[in-house]
Amino acid sequence: MSQFNNPILRQTPDINPYRHAAYEVWNRLRWDFNPESRRSRRILKNLKDKYSGQKSVIVCNGPSLLKSDLSLLKNIFTFGLNKINLLFDGSDFRPSCIVVVNPFVIEQNSEFYNNTDIPIFVDTCGSKLIKSSSNVTFLHSSSQYKFAQDCSISVFPGCTVTFVAMQLAFHLGFQEVALIGCDHNFATKGPANTVVVSGEKDDNHFAPNYFAGGVKWQLPDLAASEAAYSLAYEVYSAHGRKLVNATEGGKLEVLPRVSLEKFLNGNYTTI
Repeated sequence: MSQFNNPILRQTPDINPYRHAAYEVWNRLRWDFNPESRRSRRILKNLKDKYSGQKSVIVCNGPSLLKSDLSLLKNIFTFGLNKINLLFDGSDFRPSCIVVVNPFVIEQNSEFYNNTDIPIFVDTCGSKLIKSSSNVTFLHSSSQYKFAQDCSISVFPGCTVTFVAMQLAFHLGFQEVALIGCDHNFATKGPANTVVVSGEKDDNHFAPNYFAGGVKWQLPDLAASEAAYSLAYEVYSAHGRKLVNATEGGKLEVLPRVSLEKFLNGNYTTI
């Protein structure tokens, strides 16, 4: 179950730790009985700290992504997000892996996920749509507000797939991580997490057909996302690692900014 239909995250009149704990146990046990749970957990355990000390880039889906020089990423491990495949027709760039947690995105883009050889990390809510494959690893989502330094049990969605990618990057051992294409700003306005129907063109992402033609999508929760990014930055910093924003423009200011070229060359500081 994703954060979007998790009853614990809905507004309630009281704080009931018993109900919260019961839901967490039930939610985890339900996934543990699925054979895919054991397979995915084994994969994640084998990936722990595999890239210790290295750099990686999380490639987000904002319009500013088109301003980034993706040719610089040829020898860098990259996390593509959600519908990053819509970039492929006009670019030679291919991510090292793809992370997807939103149920609407999983449903709309399932054909690609089921036919690509690129490694995919996908939320368990997609286990009925995404077939089991050697390149597919399922991630269990928890409602606990934490940064998972070890993703083999559960991750916290943080209202944005970017936060999940940050947790995975930490799990894999990356010492320095940068974001690009994270505009942290949407042309479409409305209450956070509201499910809306798309128009004919998408001005919120790098591709005009990202959410277009009457498909459902969910308005962002920028405040919650920003809080999640701040939590990630604190964890990275506490462990002597770096998390920076190399986006061309945008409105994300809770992470230190650095150009992508300087990040890759190592000629920068975050203080």
